[in-house]
Amino acid sequence: MTQSISPSDRRSAGTILITGASSGIGRATAHLYAERGWSIVVCARGRDGLAAVADECLHRGAAAVAVKPVDVVRGDDVTKVVTEVVEQFGRLDVCVHSAAVMSYGTFLDTPAEVFDHAVSVDLLGSANVARSTLTVFRDQEHGHLVVIGSLLGRIAVPWMGTYVTSKWGLRGLTRVLQQEVRQYPGVHVSAVAPGAVNTPIYEQAATVVGRAGSPPPPVAEPEVIARAVAAVVRRPQRERDADAVFGLVNKFASAGYSLVPAVFDRLVGPLMWRFGIAREPKDDSEGNVFHSRTAPPPRKMSARTGDLPH
Repeated sequence: MTQSISPSDRRSAGTILITGASSGIGRATAHLYAERGWSIVVCARGRDGLAAVADECLHRGAAAVAVKPVDVVRGDDVTKVVTEVVEQFGRLDVCVHSAAVMSYGTFLDTPAEVFDHAVSVDLLGSANVARSTLTVFRDQEHGHLVVIGSLLGRIAVPWMGTYVTSKWGLRGLTRVLQQEVRQYPGVHVSAVAPGAVNTPIYEQAATVVGRAGSPPPPVAEPEVIARAVAAVVRRPQRERDADAVFGLVNKFASAGYSLVPAVFDRLVGPLMWRFGIAREPKDDSEGNVFHSRTAPPPRKMSARTGDLPH
């Protein structure tokens, strides 16, 4: 589905494809580029959420909006979408990859199929998006892939093993891609690596701890991350990271993890349970790991106090 605004011959500033566009960082990025008159391609697993974002983008001034439901785990489907975008718009200038899922629970308590599929979405899905978009960028001799990483790509915390594993792997993959695209002067790969962001991903996550997740402070709004994305597109750089953009607490966390790991490991469990897990009980579930679910409005959830899980 493609929608356009009048006048029909309005020139677009460029074409941007955004994964994970139905909520959070992806949605905020779509809004930002719509306001700049770009043609927007919104991708996620669920069509209904994308249709709402498409309408929002049109009202914000997008030159055109294409809705492309896709599961990034399915590499052939990702390639098909990217090919359709190039055929439809004549080019693809930027891809922002923000699709991700989360799971809460110790490694041993998390069902193997949940762990495996979450890592497939977050890491192998990223590889699928990179493979398809960078092939186009190489052929057209320009383009910019922006990967949404995480502070958890440089530190580790308990009960989030799937996400930590994925984001550490994603950071490594991103660095390799940056090295390999140096031979293509017009092609860029960048990462934006925030800490906690006020998005539905925590509440939608799978859990086996009897609680939902909660973004630990400091919590950035998704619009802040969208502006960071626009900054690296405007001035390509390797990584716009949590230390430089998203606060002293994240900087101290990174430093503590590297410099005093024994102290970090002693403190991180209680702090994570106090600030990174919601107070309200929630039935254990697979969340949205396997299937798209309607995203609730993001909110800052209160932290739980009490005993640590076994």
